[in-house]
Amino acid sequence: MLGKDLRIVFMGTPDFAVASLKTLVEKGYNIVGVVTAPDKPAGRGKLLSESAVKKYAVKNNLLVLQPEKLKNKEFIDGLTSLQADLQIVVAFRMLPEIVWVMPRLGTFNLHGSLLPQYRGAAPLNWVIINGETKTGVTTFLLDHEIDTGKILFKQEIKIDDNYTVENIHNKLMEIGANLVVKTIDAIAGGNIKPVPQQELTTCHELKHAPKIFKENCKIDWSRSTESIRNLIRGLSPYPAAWTVIINNETRAEIQVKIFFAMKNNYTKDLTPPGTIESDGKTFLNIACGDGWLQITDLQLAGKKRMKTDEFLRGFQQINSCSFK
Repeated sequence: MLGKDLRIVFMGTPDFAVASLKTLVEKGYNIVGVVTAPDKPAGRGKLLSESAVKKYAVKNNLLVLQPEKLKNKEFIDGLTSLQADLQIVVAFRMLPEIVWVMPRLGTFNLHGSLLPQYRGAAPLNWVIINGETKTGVTTFLLDHEIDTGKILFKQEIKIDDNYTVENIHNKLMEIGANLVVKTIDAIAGGNIKPVPQQELTTCHELKHAPKIFKENCKIDWSRSTESIRNLIRGLSPYPAAWTVIINNETRAEIQVKIFFAMKNNYTKDLTPPGTIESDGKTFLNIACGDGWLQITDLQLAGKKRMKTDEFLRGFQQINSCSFK
């Protein structure tokens, strides 16, 4: 049997998932239904916003299901009626067993890490925050525990020293789409040998990728330049690392997001972490626990993202301030 002969239900929500769905549609795979998140109020006007996956599915005349609860009888009945041979999950929520066991060939997930490393909600962020030099995507069969099912395929990429999570997202999105196709064809042809993750967890300490919260994003300037830079890269552009500028004279505080910082060879003796050194025009150096970082992209609360020179033109009091 060929992959294109299978009746496939696709489940996903954000842009990362759209790339896989788009590839399947353009290559002629039989997508009999798409499951995505319900529309949600967004913005100041609280207008209903559709997921990226729904927008693509509707545009391409695909059947869309948007359950509030995945155990809802109406949803289960609707999903059953599609008679899927296979279900694919890309950036969606955890499925109840009644859903993932439904197709005769099972359900597989595309995960944004090299499993069993970085199980969890935010693998793209944590690989950079932790200073990893490689990552990738994995397809695996769903099981009872999240991200623990038998591995089908992996594909690895190197992490460049200047990559942000945005770079990783875009690369893995495209690589992942092709891995989804490879996995479908292998399952359809019976050419696959799932590998239990337990066989891969004995030699290395497992690192996890929990959901990112605001407190995870606060910069501690007493840490090393490398760890701070990795934090900034691993959160850029969203949700973004943040700090507070404090005016040392008035004690006024303003929150600021930092999107990128460069290593530099600034040789001035170390001063208290968070100390600012700037010519007021072109550069902004910040003292860290073991050296200095040069900030290149930032955003004051309520303002747009700016390059450092643009920021300095409108913030003349910079040398009277520090970061905390």
